[in-house]
Amino acid sequence: MTYWVLKILLTPLLRFFYRVRVEGLEHVPPEGAAILASNHLSFCDSLFLPLVLRRRVTFVAKAEYFEDPKTAWFFRAVGQIPIKRGDGSAALRALASASEVLQLGELFGIYPEGTRSPDGRVYKGHTGVARLTLDNRVPVLACAMVGTREAQPIGQALPRLFMPITIRISHPLSFEQYYERAKDPRVLREITDSIMFELRELSGQEYVHTYAKRKGAEEAVGAEEVRLVSLATRDDARRPVAAHAG
Repeated sequence: MTYWVLKILLTPLLRFFYRVRVEGLEHVPPEGAAILASNHLSFCDSLFLPLVLRRRVTFVAKAEYFEDPKTAWFFRAVGQIPIKRGDGSAALRALASASEVLQLGELFGIYPEGTRSPDGRVYKGHTGVARLTLDNRVPVLACAMVGTREAQPIGQALPRLFMPITIRISHPLSFEQYYERAKDPRVLREITDSIMFELRELSGQEYVHTYAKRKGAEEAVGAEEVRLVSLATRDDARRPVAAHAG
């Protein structure tokens, strides 16, 4: 209930103070489970994406947000799932909770990079998103956030007003041909790389084939840039998405 109250209150405010454009909104299924895999440029990514969708979406959020009184109330109110970064058991619990959300036929949002990009590039994804799509046999929609880094750079408390924000949503990506190979690490990596390819194509970001570091972009210097190959099965993977006003 609190989720929808906040959505009703915040959506018109965000549409007034920000120029939000959504492309591909029609690709989000009106019902049934799906994973929304997003790039991660800013804290406000977790605010803008849920507010432009007609359906509720549940995200994993780092545990620190639930420990900080300034943000804890918001994340609890919207039903987000806490996860302690670097804690393997916590990650498994978060994936189990995510599967429960999907089994209920709802939308689950995830940032495959695991943290915000330190420099605006898109980084190698963790394979949790692949495990979720195979274990629950649900499609993935790549969601590219564009402009949120400029609106709210890392370290800035509040987003700048009247900044243009674009959200691009892909066609559903189906990996049903791999359902019987859900435990194969090579398949998990290939699916994850395919999703990151979609995010790179939609966002226009440079891709870096290494995991994002949480302390400064300089730690990622020298990372190998690679060309990814999309494995996703779609009706028309290269058809441009239709534009909708936010």
